[in-house]
Amino acid sequence: MKEKIYVHVADDHKILIEGIIAVINTDKDIEIEGYSLTGKEVIDWSKEKTADILILDINMPIFDGIDVLKFFQSNKTDQKVIILSSYDDVNLVKQMLNLGAKGFLSKNSAGEHIVKAIKAVAAGEQYFSDDIQNNLFKLYTGQKVAEGERPESTIAHSLTERELEVLKLIAKENSTSEISGILNISTNTVETYRKSLLKKTKVKNAVGLAMYAVKNNII
Repeated sequence: MKEKIYVHVADDHKILIEGIIAVINTDKDIEIEGYSLTGKEVIDWSKEKTADILILDINMPIFDGIDVLKFFQSNKTDQKVIILSSYDDVNLVKQMLNLGAKGFLSKNSAGEHIVKAIKAVAAGEQYFSDDIQNNLFKLYTGQKVAEGERPESTIAHSLTERELEVLKLIAKENSTSEISGILNISTNTVETYRKSLLKKTKVKNAVGLAMYAVKNNII
């Protein structure tokens, strides 16, 4: 029987952890070992436990992801790490790799890449989500962003005030009926806003919307 891959998830947003766990649980070869909400919790965890893969957010309270990687490096902790970040700057990617990370996923595309990334890194490979690979390609080839391609921040600015209100409530795990009551609009109107948000942000579900909201500092 093939051995399972055990994964620990570290992020300061519980809803993102739950979303990542939900995706991971769809694959029978991967199992969640546990999760942490701060960098300190990750460091404390690493002193007593281990996992095949650590999914590590960069921006966390007390100690951030960079501090965690530096701790691993200075203590010669043999832990395979995949970075999860709201930022996709290539210089940041290179810094994380120099500190020992084996993969890098941006939060807006983590849902569709997380399982592949875990399996690739567990097998000894590096893994980057498509947007990270594209940025690295542009850096080394000198190519510009294609005409008509819009950065995420531009999309965020195109959302209406009401769409932003609905997005914030979705990201805080409110149901359609709860949003309807809070904003005093019909459930059909809420669903219309939800469909518009999915189309504009190019994500597939509420978890993707929550990740988008976090990445763009909407919540």
